[in-house]
Amino acid sequence: MSLLIRNLQRAVPLRRAPLRGRLQVVRRILGVQAFDLGLVCMDNGQMRRVNRVYRGKDVPTDVLSFPFHEVTATHGLCHLLGFTHGTEAEWQQMYQKEEQVLEDLGRHLGTQLQPLSRGLF
Repeated sequence: MSLLIRNLQRAVPLRRAPLRGRLQVVRRILGVQAFDLGLVCMDNGQMRRVNRVYRGKDVPTDVLSFPFHEVTATHGLCHLLGFTHGTEAEWQQMYQKEEQVLEDLGRHLGTQLQPLSRGLF
């Protein structure tokens, strides 16, 4: 079981250690100790953009959740291989690689998978 906390916002002070402890308690209460969790805290502008890309809603929201599956694994592996998406040119490269991998994987699984960075730029 792993727990990753990333803070991308500066509006609300965040102390990771107490948050980590509370999340561990919540996981124990819910009976999901063996469940990996990644938590990313972001400001309203960032949340609005992500909500627009993944849900088509151009407003910030309080929580977005994504299951860990082939799409997130592919995205993470591309990062581990050195791909980034800090600029539009970098995003284009990473997006093309994710799209290629997910298209091939989709043919094997009989599904259509889209890159996580869809619509980033």
